[in-house]
Amino acid sequence: MSYRDHRYQTVVRWTGNKGTGTAGYRTYGREHVIEADCKPPILASSDPQFLGDRTRWNPEEMLVASLSACHQLWYLHLCSDAGVIVTDYEDRAEGLMREEGGGAGRFLRVVLHPSVRLKVGSDVHLAVALHGKAHELCYIARSVAFPVECEARVSIEDATA
Repeated sequence: MSYRDHRYQTVVRWTGNKGTGTAGYRTYGREHVIEADCKPPILASSDPQFLGDRTRWNPEEMLVASLSACHQLWYLHLCSDAGVIVTDYEDRAEGLMREEGGGAGRFLRVVLHPSVRLKVGSDVHLAVALHGKAHELCYIARSVAFPVECEARVSIEDATA
């Protein structure tokens, strides 16, 4: 069996020091910047429930978005290979995390809700089936320790539009 290793490097830089560092739990900011070479920075924080800035991305949202994006990219690839022409794709994914005693927590599940529109003449049954194959191939979904479900909707674009 052959394989290739891929390495990914990022920098997470805390920007929430308000002058006293972490001297008090409620006195430091949770703001940070996520960076990678040649990419714009992502402004991030913790979830507002954990004293974060609601206008910034939090790690939990980024995990859900990563699962959604990985599934989408595999799905579009598989459709292209199979001759299924996707004209629109949107996913409103949802993740459920449970906070446990002592502050620990974990994700219980993520549900992807892709809504896909196909060009007239595309095979709807194949398009639906390819979601299963995309899930099997998704690097991120294969790496997490909780279920990732897919509740896809597939439709054909309006031929009169």
